[in-house]
Amino acid sequence: MIKLYTFPPSTNSRKVRIALIEKGLEFERINIDLSKKEQKNPQYLKIHPFGQVPALDDEGFIIYDSTIINEYLEDEYPYPPLLPKDSEGRARARLMEDFRDTHFNPHFVEIIHEVRKPEGQKDLKLIEHAKAEITKCFERIEKELEGKEYLAGTFGLADIAYMSNIDL
Repeated sequence: MIKLYTFPPSTNSRKVRIALIEKGLEFERINIDLSKKEQKNPQYLKIHPFGQVPALDDEGFIIYDSTIINEYLEDEYPYPPLLPKDSEGRARARLMEDFRDTHFNPHFVEIIHEVRKPEGQKDLKLIEHAKAEITKCFERIEKELEGKEYLAGTFGLADIAYMSNIDL
């Protein structure tokens, strides 16, 4: 059985969890509590050498990084497909997921970390800057969606990547 090492609030963990559910795959959730530093446990570091979540164990094959995990799931379990069949559509989906990973999500996470701090310790300038950057990201996403229901034409990994930033 597939094992997903996850921390429920983690957006990247959610990204993999949603893909597993969309593919109809059974999996065991193993929660790694980042607030308790469980990701630094020597046993977990054998699974993920950088001590991050998510990680996935598929019958002894261990892989980490949410985007790489989802690519693996698409290759290993192709039905239902979460990437378009054509190379242009696949490239577009990967570009949009990369944009989420490198531009959108880091600012989202900055805000989450700051708003959880006690009053007086929050960096309001950082929050405002992150909000402005997220607004720019939304403009790019809206432009990409123009005339389409989904980022790559059909529902898939690119859409899941952004869904993961919604607290489900």
